[in-house]
Amino acid sequence: MTGKGFTTCLWFDGNAEEAADFYLSVFKDGKLGRIGRYTEAGPGPAGTVMVVEFEINGQQFVGINGGPQFPFTEAVSFQIHCADQAEADHYWEVLTRDGGQEGPCGWLKDRFGLSWQVTPVEAVELIADPDPRRAARATAAMLRMKKLDVAELRRAADAA
Repeated sequence: MTGKGFTTCLWFDGNAEEAADFYLSVFKDGKLGRIGRYTEAGPGPAGTVMVVEFEINGQQFVGINGGPQFPFTEAVSFQIHCADQAEADHYWEVLTRDGGQEGPCGWLKDRFGLSWQVTPVEAVELIADPDPRRAARATAAMLRMKKLDVAELRRAADAA
């Protein structure tokens, strides 16, 4: 960790190290940092993981094993900017595996309950098209989707 910038702190219920390992397996440009353990001072059992530091794509994170008091909600999510449909398909499949949940409009929850937006760049371009009719058609199609399908969004935008 450096003395500048921001660190995203994620509150887990005893599985912060497992989550960090999972995210490091999903995103290839990452590294594991320090792992801090509870001492006899508590509040967790001495020797168990209290915090785990990790970095993904240059973004610093701290996973905190704080307990069940503060579960994740959709009020906070991470957006993955995907170069193309293949990349979006990859992240969608990996993040929904083993207990993750699909949501609407490119949103999902991973098995830890953390929300992600898997967003192909072209999908954003289509729903923000300068032609409001094209944008409206692409947006209407997106609202019917779970995983975003660029080809379908393009067909909808181009329909006259």
